[in-house]
Amino acid sequence: MGIVAALVIGGIAGWLAGLIVRGAGFGLIGNIVIGIIGALLASWLLPQLGVSLGAGWVRDVVNATIGAVIILVILSLIKR
Repeated sequence: MGIVAALVIGGIAGWLAGLIVRGAGFGLIGNIVIGIIGALLASWLLPQLGVSLGAGWVRDVVNATIGAVIILVILSLIKR
């Protein structure tokens, strides 16, 4: 995946994660970073759990969103 695609997918995933986890967003740049880190986390974690979701861009966005939600939940617990 190219750098531009990673930024787009990270941005979409971060935005979706911010909507799912209300009040835990970190702005546009923060959400992109969280989305990219979430994509890395999910690309490692989901195969370890035996989970395989879709194909192509849809899979990448779903995986990144799952990872970003996990990270946002953890960060919101730490911020408390």
